[in-house]
Formats: sequence, C-alpha cells, structure tokens
Amino acid sequence: METLIHDLQDISIRRISVSEMDNNVYLLTAKQSGAQLLIDAADNLPAIRGLLRDANLDTAATPRLALIATTHQHWDHVRALEELVAATGSRTAAGVDDAAALPVKVDVLLNHGDVGNFDGFDVTAVHLRGHTPGSIAFVYRDPAGPAHIFSGDSLFPGGVGNTQKDPERFNQLINDVSERLFDAYPDDTVVHPGHGKPTTLGAERPHLEEWRARGW
Repeated sequence: METLIHDLQDISIRRISVSEMDNNVYLLTAKQSGAQLLIDAADNLPAIRGLLRDANLDTAATPRLALIATTHQHWDHVRALEELVAATGSRTAAGVDDAAALPVKVDVLLNHGDVGNFDGFDVTAVHLRGHTPGSIAFVYRDPAGPAHIFSGDSLFPGGVGNTQKDPERFNQLINDVSERLFDAYPDDTVVHPGHGKPTTLGAERPHLEEWRARGW
C-alpha cells in the first residue's frame, strides 16, 4: 500500500491507518537532513516500522526519528507508543494537560504556540481544549504551498471531536477550533484528522455555525 500522501518542497508526509478504529499515523521526513516527526503511535508497531522504512525513499540522508508526538491521551492513539519508544529511543511530546495520562514519560511538554524546530522544518503546537484537556494539533507551514494541520480528534470532516454531550466542553472546543484554526489559517489549509480522510478548512468553514447550533 502506498503510504506517501504529500511530496512537498522540503518534507514528505506519509500516513498509514491502523487498528479497528482506523487510526491515522503520520510521518514527516525532512528531505535534506532525514529528521523525522511521527504523530500518534496509535497501534501496530510492525506497520509503523514499515512506515519508517518507506520513508527511506524520501531522503538521501540517514532517516532519524527525532520526535514522537501525541495529539491527545486517548488509548487508541497511544497503543504502540511505549513499544516504539523502546525500539527507537526517540524523544516524546504531548500537551502539558494530557502528558500524565500517557504510558511513557513525556520529554517535551507542549503549550499553545510552542514551535518544534527540526532539521529542515518547523511544526507549531495548537492547543485545542475540549475533546481532552490537553489536545494538541500540529501545524506545518509549507513554504511553497498550503499549510497542513494534524488535528487529532479535535477536527474532522463534518465537525469537531466528541465532547460527550457536555455543553461546556463543546463550547470550548468549537471556540478553540474557530479561533485557533479557522481564524488563523486560509481555506486551502489541509486538515489531517486522527481517523478517516483529510479535508480542508475551506470545505468545512461554511458549516461552522451549523456545528455550533447543533451542539456537536
């Protein structure tokens, strides 16, 4: 199965779907340096190893997994995290308010607006409260094209993430998604969710008020 979904100027983006819950695992690789960021070691270590092997094609350098970032604490997004850390020795990152719930020690505690500097690309942490207290979206700004948002379970095609019918949590999430994603990035921005297919902010923007009115 082809895992390459975007071949950009400076990086490649690869994706696999794992588990019965169709969890997405994303891998960003810097073409010049081989530095890599993996987002959500959700499940299936052999499949993740295959994803890392596939990325050998994306750089003439020696690939190096610099960081494993977790979008949020839910179990289905971290089932392979402990094994992958043990296998690679990679550092880990997660939102400061979710880190304690992860099955490994978190090396980098993320707050809203934090920027991760990799050798060849930067990624910005966007704190989206509501699905979990410390949910983080990761944003890569491509210098030659649209931005890419890895939204975890906070934004999907057709709506925001599950807030268990809690009005306070829903309002927090819809407000954060509106202000920190839709107000901050243009319509051509690509959204890569934690499950399922991608979308763009432009495709979803007309429906924001519908989502707000329905309450989920």
